[in-house]
Amino acid sequence: MAKSIQIVSTKKLSPLHKQELMKYGVEVIEADFIKTENKPFELKNINENLIFTSQNAVQSVLKDPNVEKLKSKNVYCVGLKTKALLADNGFNVIAYTGYASDLAEIITLIYGSESYTFFSGNLRRDTLPEALKEAGIKFNEIQVYETSLQPQKIKANSEALLFFSPSGVKSYLKDNTIQKQICFCIGETTAEALSKITKNIIIADQPTIEDVIEDVIQEYK
Repeated sequence: MAKSIQIVSTKKLSPLHKQELMKYGVEVIEADFIKTENKPFELKNINENLIFTSQNAVQSVLKDPNVEKLKSKNVYCVGLKTKALLADNGFNVIAYTGYASDLAEIITLIYGSESYTFFSGNLRRDTLPEALKEAGIKFNEIQVYETSLQPQKIKANSEALLFFSPSGVKSYLKDNTIQKQICFCIGETTAEALSKITKNIIIADQPTIEDVIEDVIQEYK
C-alpha cells in the first residue's frame, strides 16, 4: 500500500493481531481504556446452575480455593472463549451464546424451572438479571471482579477506532471525540453505546477480537 492506515484500538492487542494488521499496511495505536481486577467474594448460597458472561468472571472464580466444588454444577455462559476457558478447567457447559440477551432467552424458555448463581462484574449490563427476574426464575448474583474506566487522550489522527465493550466506549469518549472515523465494534451492545454518536459502525459477525481484526483487514486490504 502507498501509505499506512492508522487506527486506534481501545484495548491492547496481541503481537499476532498487530502483525496481521501490519501485513495490510494498518498501523495500530493502542491503549487499555478499561482495567479489570478480581475482587474478594465468598462462595456461599450457590444454586444448582452457574452463569458466566465473561472470561474475567471465570478467571476470578478459578482463583478461589473452593472452586472444585463448583465443577459438579451445570454452566451457562456468554462467549466462545468463555466456554473454552470453562471447559478447559473441568466445567460442564450446557449452553453458550454470543450475547447475554440470547442466553436469557434460552434459560427462560427452556431451563426456567432451574435455579442459578450469576458470577458478574460491577459494570455488568442489566439484560440477563432483569430477564430472569421478570420470568420469576430463582437466581442470585455474586460480584467477582471490578471494571474501572481508564480514560486517556489520544492525539493520533486515526481513520478508524476499535471498541470491545460499552465500558471501553464510555472511557474513550471521556477525553476524545469521534469525527468521521469508522468504528469497528465487537458486538451489538458495544455498537449500541455508539449509536447516538455515529452511524459509521461495523459490527463483527461473531463477538470475538479475531472477527474485529478480520473486519478491519476486509475494509483496508
